Amino acid sequence: MNKPKFPQSKIKKILREHEVGLTVQEILKKYNISMATFYNWKKKYEGLNLAESCRILELEEENDRLKRMFAELSLENMSLRKKLEKLS
Repeated sequence: MNKPKFPQSKIKKILREHEVGLTVQEILKKYNISMATFYNWKKKYEGLNLAESCRILELEEENDRLKRMFAELSLENMSLRKKLEKLS
């Protein structure tokens, strides 16, 4: 997984700036992000406290780790099946 350009704490800070009164256009220009990115962050992080957002991050990291494990095991399984087919 690629390292995000903005850490979660920075995203929360950006969203707080919007709540305080900065317009979306000013935020987009200031942080050089797209409107879609801003609204995705808003949908994902708005209304969450720090503990909840940390838990979400942990779950996403665990999910990525499990996906990689599954991919590796699937490849190993495929190669073993091919070897078995050659032996038969």
